[in-house]
Amino acid sequence: MKTEMDQIVKLSDEDSTAELQKYLSSITDDRLITVITNGALKAKKVGTLIKGILKGSPCNTTEGSNRRLLVYQHCIPLCESGDLKTEVAADIIGLLMLETHALSGPSLAQLASLFVEAIKVGKMGSGKSLELFPTVLTALSACESLSYGKGELSGEEYKKQLINSLCSSRWDPQCVIHLTTMFRDVPLSSEELRFVVEKVLRMFTKLDLQEIPPLVYQLLLLSAKGCKKQVLDGIISYFKEQDISQEEEQKHSDSLDLEVQSIPQDQLRHVEGTAILHIVFAIRLDHELGREFLKSFKTSYGDLCPFSVALLLSVARIQRYEEQVFDLLKGAIIKSFKDEQLQQGSKFLQDLLPGHCSVAQMILDTVRNSVFGWDHVTQGLVQLGFFLMDTFGPKPGPFGKTTEGSTTIARTPAQQTCKLGGQVLLQGFKMHEPIRGEILEQVLNRLVTKIASPVSHYLDLFSDIVVSAPMILLESSSKVTETFDHLSNLPLATVQGLLKAVQPLLKVSMSLKDALILVLRKAMFSSQLDGRKSAVTGFLLLLKNFKVLGSVASSQCSQAISSSQIQVDVHSRYNSAANEAFCLEILSSLRRCLGQQADVRLMLYEGFYDVLRRNSQLASSIMQTLFSQLRRYYEPEQDLLPPVKLEPCITAHGDQVYLQEPLAHLVTCTVHCLLWLQNMHRSAKSNADDSDDDDEEEEEGYQSELQTILESMTRRMIKSELEDFELDKSAEFSMGSSVGVKNNIYAVLVMGVYEVLMEYNFIKANYSKSRFEELMELFNRYHKLSEILKEKSGKGKVSTHKTPRSLLSLGFVSTLLTVLFRDSTQSREEALSVLRSNGEFVRYTVSVAVQKIQQLEETGHTDGPDGQNTDRTFRFLCDMTSVLMWRYTNIPSAVEDAGKKEKRSSLSHLCLEGLLRIFTTCQQRYPDRMTQLLSTMEDDAEPDDDTEMNFFYIRQFQRALFTQLSGGEDEFNSKEAQLLVSILSVLSRQLKPSSKQFVQMITWTVKICKETSFEDSAFSKGLLSLLFNLHILYKSPVGLLLELSQDIHSQLGDIDQDVEVEKQSHFAIVNMKTATTAALLVLSQVDRVLDEVDWLIARKKSQTATDKSGSGEPTQTAGQQDPIEKAVTLQLGTLLTALNELIQTALLPGTCTITLLRELTRTYSILTTLVKYYIQVCASQHGALPARFEKLVKLSGSHLTPQCYSFITYAQSGEFSGGGADDKKKKKRKDEVNTAASAKLLRETKAIPNLIFSIEQYEKYLITLSKKSKVNLMQYMKLSTSRDFRINAATLDAALQEQDDSQETPESQAVEETQEPKQKKRKQ
Repeated sequence: MKTEMDQIVKLSDEDSTAELQKYLSSITDDRLITVITNGALKAKKVGTLIKGILKGSPCNTTEGSNRRLLVYQHCIPLCESGDLKTEVAADIIGLLMLETHALSGPSLAQLASLFVEAIKVGKMGSGKSLELFPTVLTALSACESLSYGKGELSGEEYKKQLINSLCSSRWDPQCVIHLTTMFRDVPLSSEELRFVVEKVLRMFTKLDLQEIPPLVYQLLLLSAKGCKKQVLDGIISYFKEQDISQEEEQKHSDSLDLEVQSIPQDQLRHVEGTAILHIVFAIRLDHELGREFLKSFKTSYGDLCPFSVALLLSVARIQRYEEQVFDLLKGAIIKSFKDEQLQQGSKFLQDLLPGHCSVAQMILDTVRNSVFGWDHVTQGLVQLGFFLMDTFGPKPGPFGKTTEGSTTIARTPAQQTCKLGGQVLLQGFKMHEPIRGEILEQVLNRLVTKIASPVSHYLDLFSDIVVSAPMILLESSSKVTETFDHLSNLPLATVQGLLKAVQPLLKVSMSLKDALILVLRKAMFSSQLDGRKSAVTGFLLLLKNFKVLGSVASSQCSQAISSSQIQVDVHSRYNSAANEAFCLEILSSLRRCLGQQADVRLMLYEGFYDVLRRNSQLASSIMQTLFSQLRRYYEPEQDLLPPVKLEPCITAHGDQVYLQEPLAHLVTCTVHCLLWLQNMHRSAKSNADDSDDDDEEEEEGYQSELQTILESMTRRMIKSELEDFELDKSAEFSMGSSVGVKNNIYAVLVMGVYEVLMEYNFIKANYSKSRFEELMELFNRYHKLSEILKEKSGKGKVSTHKTPRSLLSLGFVSTLLTVLFRDSTQSREEALSVLRSNGEFVRYTVSVAVQKIQQLEETGHTDGPDGQNTDRTFRFLCDMTSVLMWRYTNIPSAVEDAGKKEKRSSLSHLCLEGLLRIFTTCQQRYPDRMTQLLSTMEDDAEPDDDTEMNFFYIRQFQRALFTQLSGGEDEFNSKEAQLLVSILSVLSRQLKPSSKQFVQMITWTVKICKETSFEDSAFSKGLLSLLFNLHILYKSPVGLLLELSQDIHSQLGDIDQDVEVEKQSHFAIVNMKTATTAALLVLSQVDRVLDEVDWLIARKKSQTATDKSGSGEPTQTAGQQDPIEKAVTLQLGTLLTALNELIQTALLPGTCTITLLRELTRTYSILTTLVKYYIQVCASQHGALPARFEKLVKLSGSHLTPQCYSFITYAQSGEFSGGGADDKKKKKRKDEVNTAASAKLLRETKAIPNLIFSIEQYEKYLITLSKKSKVNLMQYMKLSTSRDFRINAATLDAALQEQDDSQETPESQAVEETQEPKQKKRKQ
């Protein structure tokens, strides 16, 4: 053996080719193979040996080429076997590669087949010898011709056949990666590449999870040759499927307790993370790949999944793609929310389309998945969160005013998107340590820098962060301290939100608290009013939250943050002495504020009550502060009237007069604090008899003194006439003069004091008749003054008078309503009759209740004690609801006599208004507590479930409305009926559209619309809106629109006066008076239906586009029509018929006509879009046009276009009527109106050319479609009227006649000229 090997090597070295050939011929093939094998195994000189053999086997002889083939055929499996050392195998393959091109065609073909067979049976496990395959294939494709079967093929074709058979055979999972690597070196045509890529992607599912990332890497390298989109789509869809199956498994594993998971979650996430890194790396190097990747998501967001979202966010780190990615995601999110909203709002769309894929959910999934070490995604998530919050946060209102309402739920797509941004950041903050600092810094920066726009969304986020992770925040407390430095320059609302949010931290961190106090002290002396207000806010918050030892625990003031999160409370027991000193120090700071502007004092008075309730130990110092302040304005001489000094309450600056001391608020604050303390003492005394006597006596002292003062004030305020305040009827109240302003301020102060005293006396009276009579005296004084104010301010041209905000507390108003209407306790009967007999007082109480509820609806809180406490306000709302409901339903108008008729109607009108406001407030502010609100209304009727209960009230209001309508038209109270309709529409929102109650509600509304014929346009508008809003959730409203259009046509008559319209009346609510209102409502619904149709067509278009790129086969057979296309055609068909009715109606010129023209324009644009869609379908599928669509085109040609042109003529004649030359008086009037009319004309005439243009566009695309589909659609279209030159014979005769009569040529010329240019302009 050895000798043979040495001999070959020796001959090879000596360069004697002939001898070498001779020697090799003498050795048998088997022997030669053994020699090579042994040499390879011992790794001795095997390279030189093979070189020698090849050298002695020239290609041009048959023997030589056979021997070469033999060497190849033997070496390939030998290298694959794994018995050789790696470097030996590599040497052998390297040698063979160099010599491949010398092989003959048939040998190459045999070799290639050898490879293919080996791959098929799975012998290419190690993939070492695969490096040779590309060289073989390259050499093959260079051959001229090869015999194949019975015929011949060129080398290229042969290679194609090989690759084809290779891709269609089974691959061993082990060799997939090696094969993919190998194909990178094979020259492939685009078709062959597609075969290969498809095969590799199919193999994904057969592989182990761990092998996916390297395969992804190889595929991406392969994609440099082409098929980029296919590679990316394949990888993404693989991971999408894995995610879905993993989710399914998790769902089932909860129920089945399966221990074994086929895909462990963390492993899958890590694999996904690695794959994302590979793809991003590839995109960095190959921009073409990046472009393909983004292009695939631009068309529709339906292809997004959590994996592709994560991938997008990682790609966003590449600077050139950053903007594109965020715009793309922003568009996808907002579109997804809009689509969801559209689908939720329409039963027609819900039935037509399956559930909605939510992009927001995908993004939140991505945040959750990013826990598994996806650091490359988290940065993108932070950017995305802030990008969404910045773009879709609340915008500043007019004049930079911010609209309040951060407490309402996100309703519009923009609000939902902003909320999503906040959720992403909050979840990210909780999960990822590295990004916490950045999130916190960015949030705080925005709070400080965005002064002009509202930052409520950032405040919400910040407070969520504090609550969810207080300890983490303390680590970066320096950032919070930095923010404190800017407090005095920030808007008040921001300061309040910020301090409320950090309040849990102040309890734990001394340094934070100290920093804040320093800042607040500086702010106390700020030159800005807002700065000082911020200081007061901050100090009051601190006082509320630092308990002094011995303070009564109040259940309402539980801390927002639970003790489990913060184990140690620094200010617990042993530190309460320090707390007391600290609180007293703050109080002394606050006392300084009592010398500042009214606004600052007001904040103090509004805050003291809450402080006292949370920190009752501070009572004596707070009460003393208030007491000393009150004394300044109190007249101690008992015989002097009035008991308060108003002079020092105002201050003058130049000729301006300002309020200096909000006296009424001071009294309110004092009264509430006093009453609360007395309550506390009463309950404390009943619990324990022994306590500190000195304190008690001191408190008793100022309490009794205050009581005396209030008693004396009541007595003297009743005695005081208006003249004592210099406010009689002759006083000046105009806001123009300083005297008027002063008197106005006085009046408001005095009225405030009256109100406070009423509340105090009511509580003190304990239902004694004589005290209630005093209360009525107070009210009469109040009422007199308020009437004077109303009367004086109403004298000006515009009534500028706004009732000043009532100072009664919400709790008191709620109590008052209850005792006035529902209290039937025998012992109180006599006293209460004093209050009940005063009609004005009852009205006043109800109107104050409405005012309070309105304030709650607008801002989310009310003035006065407990105004900020949501639970208590909600309880008061419940009480008031039940009283108002009882009052409205239980006292019919018939009970009261005719004299009080007017008063009575306005009282129940007020009750209804209150109820409407309560329901809307509850839906906005406490959406999940509506049931609770309704359940308190009735004690006896307790239906089982929520829907039943809600419907019980709906029925009550339906009855009330029915009673209204069943009276005659003269007894009909329009305002009340409108309120009832509004209440019904609010309550019906609570019904589920699938419930039987909802169907009953719809049936009832339709019945009322069909039977009511009152000529009241405001009421009919409300009723029809209710009908439409219900109907769209029940089924598509096109049929309803058609019936209403026919009614409107028959009521208003035809544009051609000679045509008699057949009398049709489906809905009695449509009559001469209400038809125009109805027409406008119908048109707005038409717009809504068009929105839906437009959306559906766009959806189909994008589907067709993706189908087209995915596969060439037509997706449907010609016989059955796609359900979406069918629905679109049917909707448009009914709409065209409805519009056909409206176009022939003699509508009044103005808004109605213009709106109709606009809707027609829009209808034609959507028809054009539909035609374009069918052009696209014909181009890709060559299917026949659906018969329904042809009918639709026919309908548009016969029923719409001709009528459109006659309607345009009608609209224009409407514009120019009144321009007749025969009426001179008209002419003069016309000149006056001319400027207004011409402006209006410009506005109107724009609608006409737009309509004509859209009709012509429609016809243009119909011609294109006719050519594409070989169906003549234009046969249904009439030629359009030539509109540029039209002679109106009647006008011409009149003009000529006039010219003959009086030779006033200039004038008639003027007429001709005014008509001519208009006609011409219109054609342009």
